[in-house]
Amino acid sequence: AGPIKGCPGRDPTVVGKPAPLMIEYICSKYNLKPDRICMVGDRLDTDVVFGNDNGCKSCLTLSGVTSESKYLDPSNKIIANFYVDSIADFY
Repeated sequence: AGPIKGCPGRDPTVVGKPAPLMIEYICSKYNLKPDRICMVGDRLDTDVVFGNDNGCKSCLTLSGVTSESKYLDPSNKIIANFYVDSIADFY
């Protein structure tokens, strides 16, 4: 973001996870409240943080980047509301 800030001389607007811009847009567009949304993803540091920090529920799927052993490790401080082996568990 540093080089981008330098060109126009102002801070960039961050739109990626875990920034709140996406959830604000979704809530506005679909007339939802964040507590009625569950963010599902395979990354603790983006997907789960995005849900937790923006008032949503969060569900970690273990079929991607984060393993169950990493998630359950006592050093992990990012906790999802739910976790599943795969999104196939939803069906």
